Amino acid sequence: MEGGGGTLSEIHQSAKKLLLRSRDGLERLEYSAPAAAAVSGADSELSFAVKKDITQIQSLCVEMDRLWRSIAAKPQRDLWKRKVEQIAEEAESLRASLDKYNLRNQKRMREANERAELLGRANGDSAHVLRIYDEEAQALQSVRSSSQELENANALGEAILSSIHGQRERLKSAHRKALDILNTVGISNSVLRLIERRNRVDQWIKYAGMLLTVIFLLAFIMWRH
Repeated sequence: MEGGGGTLSEIHQSAKKLLLRSRDGLERLEYSAPAAAAVSGADSELSFAVKKDITQIQSLCVEMDRLWRSIAAKPQRDLWKRKVEQIAEEAESLRASLDKYNLRNQKRMREANERAELLGRANGDSAHVLRIYDEEAQALQSVRSSSQELENANALGEAILSSIHGQRERLKSAHRKALDILNTVGISNSVLRLIERRNRVDQWIKYAGMLLTVIFLLAFIMWRH
C-alpha cells in the first residue's frame, strides 16, 4: 500500500526513527537542564528540533491512518491500525513531556530573574541574600528530583498499562481469528453441498438429453419407413 510519501511500511519506519531521535533529544534536554538563570542556545535549538520531529511524526501518523484504512484484508488492517495508534500515542506522550520541560524552563528563568533583581537591590547584606539564593536553589533541586521520580513512576505505570492493553488486544485478535476459521469452514461445507446438488442436476439433464435424442432418432427412422 503506497501513499504520497512511500509505502505504509516505509512511512512507519521513518516515524519510528523520528521517535527514537525525539526521545533521545528529550532525554538530553532533561539531563542537561541548566541550573543557571538562562537556557543555553544549544538547548533552545535542541528543543526546537525535538518539537519539529514530533510534529513530523504526527503528520506521518495522519498519512499512515489514511493508508491502513484502504487495506482490504481485515487482519492486516487491524495490525496496522494498532501499529499506527502506538506511534501516535508515543508522539503525544513526547509532546506532553516536551511541554512540561518548556514550562519548567520558563519557571526557572522567571525565578532566576527575580533572584537577580533581589541581588541588585541588596545594600550591604549580600551574605544574607546569597544564603536565600542557595536555599532556593536547593529547594528547586529537591523539587526537580521529586518531579523526576514521579515522572519515572508514571512512565512505569503507563508501560504496565500498555502491556496489559497489548495482551488484551492479542487475545481479541486470536478470538477473531478462531471465529474467522469457523466461519470459513462453514462456508466451505455450504459450497461443497451446493456443488454436489449441481452435479446431480447436471447428471439428470445429461440422461434426459440422451433419452430425448434416442426417441427423436427412433421417430425419425419410423417416419422415413
